[in-house]
Amino acid sequence: MSDSAVQGGTGKRAAGMGFIMIAVLIDMISIGLIIPVLPPLVGTFAGSASEHTLAYLAVTVAFGIANFIGAPVLGALSDRYGRRPVMLIGFSGLALSFFTTAMATALWMLVLVRLFSGAMQANAAVANAYVADITAPEDRAKRFGMLGAAFGMGFILGPVMGGILGDIDLHLPFYVAGVLALTNWVYGYFVLPESLTPENRRPFEWRAANPVASLRKLGALKGVGGLVFVIGLSSLAQLVLHTSWVLYTTFKFGWGPKENGMSLFAVGVMSVLVQGFLLKHFLKRIPAPRLVMLGLASSVLTNLVWGGATAGWMMYAVIVFNVLGFAAGTVMQSLISNAADARTQGQTMGAVASLNSVMAVLAPVLGSGLMYFVSELPRGDWRIGAPFYFCAVLQALSLFFAWRHFSRSPDADATLPQAS
Repeated sequence: MSDSAVQGGTGKRAAGMGFIMIAVLIDMISIGLIIPVLPPLVGTFAGSASEHTLAYLAVTVAFGIANFIGAPVLGALSDRYGRRPVMLIGFSGLALSFFTTAMATALWMLVLVRLFSGAMQANAAVANAYVADITAPEDRAKRFGMLGAAFGMGFILGPVMGGILGDIDLHLPFYVAGVLALTNWVYGYFVLPESLTPENRRPFEWRAANPVASLRKLGALKGVGGLVFVIGLSSLAQLVLHTSWVLYTTFKFGWGPKENGMSLFAVGVMSVLVQGFLLKHFLKRIPAPRLVMLGLASSVLTNLVWGGATAGWMMYAVIVFNVLGFAAGTVMQSLISNAADARTQGQTMGAVASLNSVMAVLAPVLGSGLMYFVSELPRGDWRIGAPFYFCAVLQALSLFFAWRHFSRSPDADATLPQAS
């Protein structure tokens, strides 16, 4: 299916990769802006390192719970009414949450606004469904890699901008992020075309849209099976890492918003390099199942070294080392998309987002919980890396389930996406 084959949205404009990549890029820059400054902002309402950790736990869990419930509903709504209106809801929700966070005067306000933001936001899931709408199954690995590069570019620009602005004022990045979210809403309303054709729309059913039912359907898709465990465990590891990163580097190395912004800039650069340029070459030379397992193995080693790092420069060196780790998730995402039909892409991607949201509820409890127990240790102590050691265990379990799934699926090479 070519880009020009799908019509809809604004006027007679054909939906295409360029449109959705611009929307995702602006979206991720706005989200990336707040990553290095949200933990320090939460810390302004705490009196000690342990209180800081618990307060951040409350804020992150609130988002995860609301997103777990909301993501499959929004995904199913996008199957009924189209991708564009649901993304507009997400952009407006983000804008409101950013502005409210900037003006928050108490911790309960931050928790409340994160609940609202989580319920309104399924942009990543809907963007993946948008790409599936306009792309033939055999090309989805490459296209999801391009989308991943847009996500990565947002993480190049967003965190470094957030770190610089946060050095001036902790509230400033939230105002800038709010303006960008409003800009994306205007872009979505006037420019972004619809990708879902009328014949591929399906009725909305509350029973099918609830998160538990969505997860059951995801596991029942032909060719997915045990990969649900791979996605869930790998996602949990990534989210524990994300929720622990800023606190870890602050407690271990004494980093501030600027240093954390620069480290996340490096993550974004590698993400763009791998998913935007190297992935298609990897898929030509490495069978997809082996690429997934090599990526997971690389992530195991990466987390172990991060946890034991004795100097800040080591964090950057390991980011560069983990080349294959950036590729595994995109290949698995393509497999899930290929297992769903044209009428259920939104619900399927919403189910993946809901699974990620379950992990987003657990991740701060586990990651921040581990950080709570090590937060008072002296700077540089190897035990401060406890969340990263835990991530290594999760990725090792994910690797085991991937190996078991692919060894039981002799046609895995045929069903997984290949480079074109």
